[in-house]
Amino acid sequence: QVQLVESGGGLVHPGGSLRLSCAASGSIFSIYAMGWYRQAPGKQRELVATISNGGNGNYADSVKGRFTISRDNAKNTVYLQMNSLKPEDTAVYYCHTDLLGPDYIRYNYWGQGTQVTVSS
Repeated sequence: QVQLVESGGGLVHPGGSLRLSCAASGSIFSIYAMGWYRQAPGKQRELVATISNGGNGNYADSVKGRFTISRDNAKNTVYLQMNSLKPEDTAVYYCHTDLLGPDYIRYNYWGQGTQVTVSS
């Protein structure tokens, strides 16, 4: 089993910043991609940003230039630095990982979600 522990969500004013963290632990042989998705009330879950094990980032158009994804491979941790936040960024943010287990089988895992609220 693998656990993803997220932290860093909260309430912030428009234009403010937050940094989300997600640490993976458990039965991990190697991690391919890690990423963040979000789901606003009444909407489907959508991709925010992903990062490969080589450090290549991929972003949704709505967050390009404002959000930065990074990872620390030694700590199996992914970060999402969110700047210039807007009310439409309000959502539950979920961490995701695509990894190889000790049994050499590929798995996908989701975190429990962390609430980000952008409001004045």
